[in-house]
Amino acid sequence: MTNSEARQVSPIVELARRDPAAAAAELRVITARNPADAGAHRMLGRLLRQLGRDAEAARAEMDAVRAAAHDPRMIAIAQALLANDLSSAEAGLRQRLAAQPTDVAAIRMMAELAGRIGRYKDAESLLVRAIELAPGFTAARANLAIVLYKQNRFAEAGEVLEQVLAQDPGNVSSRNLLAATLGRIGDYDEAIAIYGELTQTFPDHAKLWMSYGHLLKTVGRQEESIAAYRRALAIEPHLGEVWWSLANLKTVTFDDADIAAMEAALAQDISGEDRFHLHFALGKAFGDRKAAEASFGHYAAGNDLRSRELAYDPDATSQAVDRMIEVLTPAFLAERQGVGDPAPDPIFILGLPRAGSTLLEQILASHSAVEGTMELPDIPAIAMREAREAGGDARDWPGAAAQMPPGRFAELGAEFLERTRVQRKTGKPFYIDKLPNNWSYVGLIHLILPNAKIIDARRNPMDCCFSNFRQHFAKGQAFTYSLEHIGRYYADYVRAMDHYDRVLPGCIHRVIHERLLDDPEAEVRAMLDYLGLPFEEACMEFHRNTRAVRTASSEQVRRPINRDGVDQWEPYAQWLGPLRDALGDLVTTYADRPALHPGTM
Repeated sequence: MTNSEARQVSPIVELARRDPAAAAAELRVITARNPADAGAHRMLGRLLRQLGRDAEAARAEMDAVRAAAHDPRMIAIAQALLANDLSSAEAGLRQRLAAQPTDVAAIRMMAELAGRIGRYKDAESLLVRAIELAPGFTAARANLAIVLYKQNRFAEAGEVLEQVLAQDPGNVSSRNLLAATLGRIGDYDEAIAIYGELTQTFPDHAKLWMSYGHLLKTVGRQEESIAAYRRALAIEPHLGEVWWSLANLKTVTFDDADIAAMEAALAQDISGEDRFHLHFALGKAFGDRKAAEASFGHYAAGNDLRSRELAYDPDATSQAVDRMIEVLTPAFLAERQGVGDPAPDPIFILGLPRAGSTLLEQILASHSAVEGTMELPDIPAIAMREAREAGGDARDWPGAAAQMPPGRFAELGAEFLERTRVQRKTGKPFYIDKLPNNWSYVGLIHLILPNAKIIDARRNPMDCCFSNFRQHFAKGQAFTYSLEHIGRYYADYVRAMDHYDRVLPGCIHRVIHERLLDDPEAEVRAMLDYLGLPFEEACMEFHRNTRAVRTASSEQVRRPINRDGVDQWEPYAQWLGPLRDALGDLVTTYADRPALHPGTM
């Protein structure tokens, strides 16, 4: 607002205190004379809300947003954001908000900036403030849903998206996000219905078809999933993620035309994301043809691109394990025995990805007392939040635990149960969280949920680690894009589990994948004994279970137990030296660790 505009509006402020209706009438005159006066529009919106004229208020609020968008200073800030010049954009926004603290357009842009650098809580607070000031600001509400989704708060994101769509039913991006959100909380039928509608409305939208394919795969509708992926490729043949999605089904064999199409796409000027996805897909295609050298070349190229992008630090993982071993001594755990929430409901299946955890989940979820969910993000989210709030590094949950009063452990256990309640769709007494990375938080799980059960899924390290190297993960798992890093990560995982065997003897049940393949019934009975559950024949018929499965093993667990994945690393042995070196003697000792006793450090 200019100085002259400020002088003009100042008497309106006094009038608004005495007679809001009269002030609103005056502001209508001002905004009609100068539609670019964003401050007058904002004030008009507030007065109309005060008068209960919400529909008119919403129009005034949006007029304020549009006016601000045409302000040269805001245009300059938007251009800085577009150019990723975040320091200039932040300086401009701070100046703007110092002068106009209720400018919701500027608040929304500040939230976008916070989201760009991963400060999602700050972005959330800013967007909540923007919506408080302008409840009709649908774009801010849609942004809030995205921020909640990125924080893995899917139920809350869904509620906000319902509000967005009530205001703007034709908002395609919000309908797409709602479908993804419903998929994340297990409401698959509704999500599939939304994607079905969207793909009919936008039949040439390749990424909609891809998302539709992902969900169809999750619920086991494989042929329809393949058809959706093929439809996406007919629209955008270079879309690497779709080629990888087909490869990731593990049951699709690419023909000569497919390979030629992928190689042609690689020869084009495509994004880095398309490029590494195509390399992973071609690695699978040539692997199926027993062309190990060509296959490994593509896997190596895809992993190199992804590794440089993610910049994983293996030392940080080793240091986190060191810190856990330092803090979680037998005395530390004895002093805090039984302080968490006593609920026995959760069953955690953890270890490395590609170690057989999805198979274990499918077996257990076929039992009448156990519900399968998915890989839940809640334990890492709680751990990292507590570490940050304790003033430490996000990885230092042991340091945070050392500072916690006894009652806090029960509070965190109850929080986990509440956060994951949305995932429970049946009345079964037990449910599974199979996030592999939870091995990093076993001690915290035990402290906050002392009666929860923990199953360590372990597979031959050469098979497991090379399977990770061949797998592109949608997010996370940054350690998997280097043979050395994978080997070091596996070694740190085993080192952590060895420590827990010492300080929490008998608390963790280990399932060696190869033993499960050799004698499935004996291993299943042992696992159920650990859980305190009777044997049920349905657990041996797990492949008949029609439940949704989100992971890369979704199609394999719909088949009876087989040995197809055993020794798949051997044709590539000549290139796997860095992996073997990083693993050391674990190549032979992974299944039968030396006898460990409390006090052996």
